[in-house]
Amino acid sequence: MCPGCGYVYDETLGDPREGFPAGTPWSAIPDAWCCPDCGVREKVDFVAPGRVGA
Repeated sequence: MCPGCGYVYDETLGDPREGFPAGTPWSAIPDAWCCPDCGVREKVDFVAPGRVGA
């Protein structure tokens, strides 16, 4: 989940608009990928849902 805007990447759904079909694992997302909603956070900034501020 993006800690900036709350976007959640769901592996079961993927993100077709970003070119990631359903079933694309998080590990297959490029490290240089940025949040598609806010564009501010990079993959390394994402946190598991429920861990914001942890």
